[in-house]
Amino acid sequence: MKTILIVGASRGLGRALAEEHLSRGWHVIATVRDPAALRDAPPGKLEVHTLDVTDWAGVDAFARALKDRRLDVLFVNAGIADDKRPIGEVQPDVFARLMLTNALAPLHLIDRMVHLVPREGTVAVMSSGLGSVAGNGTGGWEAYRMSKAALNTGLKSIAARRAAEGRTYIATAPGWVRTEMGGEEAALSIEQSIPRVTDMLEKRAGAGGVAYVNYDGKDLPW
Repeated sequence: MKTILIVGASRGLGRALAEEHLSRGWHVIATVRDPAALRDAPPGKLEVHTLDVTDWAGVDAFARALKDRRLDVLFVNAGIADDKRPIGEVQPDVFARLMLTNALAPLHLIDRMVHLVPREGTVAVMSSGLGSVAGNGTGGWEAYRMSKAALNTGLKSIAARRAAEGRTYIATAPGWVRTEMGGEEAALSIEQSIPRVTDMLEKRAGAGGVAYVNYDGKDLPW
């Protein structure tokens, strides 16, 4: 039985990712901020831990708790959105919270726990198509874009620094999905996105290197 750790599985895309892997027979280790989350998850091999990725001491304690485990996939989904204001109107505390939650905290956790993933394993983050610098032709969501671009850059840096260790690193864009964050106007349902994200992860397992990939399996420009 393969094991995936999903960091940020309380709701939305993270919960759907946990449920999809349970349905495929994986052992799922899921972190949540609310201990009540996932109590009604479908049957399967599910292990739930409470974690706030912005709590450095909590991350260290969690890493110690899993120190003897082997993770086929480490997937960090934690993230928040802003209110779409132009960057000149974004307050420093809002920007700092975005960068901490969307970029620094996920990368900090990965660097602290990547040793649990073997050479043939995968490390993934939930990025966004808005994180593409080359693909930004419209502007908008500027602080959020910057946080996801920083996440992508940090993952690419970790992959380069640890290249000799093997592993596959993936920044995945789930598409514009109808969630609390994506809104009701979004083009995709969770059911149209997450199974395809999971298919993509399975197809790219063992490939090595680092990639920025859309939910449909197509590579995105960094």
